[in-house]
Amino acid sequence: MAKHAWFAAVVYAMVFAGMRVIGTLGPANLRWVMPLGFVLMAVLPFVLLRAPARRDMGLKLAGGPRDYGLAIVAGAGAALACFVLGKALFDASPDNWFMSIAGSYRRNMDTTGWDLVRLHLVFTIPAIVFSPIGEEIFFRGYLQYMLEQRFSARASTTGECAAFAVVHLCHHGLFVAATGIGFRPLSGLLWMLLMFGTALMFAWLRKRTGSLLPAIAAHAAFNLVMNLTIFRFLWQSTAPM
Repeated sequence: MAKHAWFAAVVYAMVFAGMRVIGTLGPANLRWVMPLGFVLMAVLPFVLLRAPARRDMGLKLAGGPRDYGLAIVAGAGAALACFVLGKALFDASPDNWFMSIAGSYRRNMDTTGWDLVRLHLVFTIPAIVFSPIGEEIFFRGYLQYMLEQRFSARASTTGECAAFAVVHLCHHGLFVAATGIGFRPLSGLLWMLLMFGTALMFAWLRKRTGSLLPAIAAHAAFNLVMNLTIFRFLWQSTAPM
């Protein structure tokens, strides 16, 4: 493995972050860039790493039913905690992170007249497939593994979780205004801390089992519960954007 391969991994992280910015905050005709980024995240280790390295980074079967049960409960619980905290602090205001995500759904397509079942299917199925697989393979897998070639496991985990948290400012914290890109300092920083803590939980699951699969399951459960709370409690409060 190249001596400075960890630096290349950081560059890839920056490229994927740029794709996230374009796909979430860019013009409507570039929304496809974000799911493309998830696909590339998932594919990258298969292009750059050999099979033994992929297994070392967690692309292997491991863990039992209890591990996956724990992962699902942990992911769902983290999403519910984010919802409760956001609702308690900011109610249905733009500072509520799940309101921002609901607003991004509305920007993706015209949902006028859609019932809740159709909304769930169209937005939740991609959210429990593309994001969990792509992000876990890249952040908890490839980036963590490559950083560990140069830094300690603790520093590598802190770095990849911080990168995950910063990237998620595209979903809440940063927003497009008439004057350019704006930032919600209080709620944006709180959201980033929540995403950092959630990423640490995903990293713990990966380390506990030696596999990325429980982390993917937890991430999918997080997104599922996030969408359930959005469509059940917040959707009607989100003005079309």
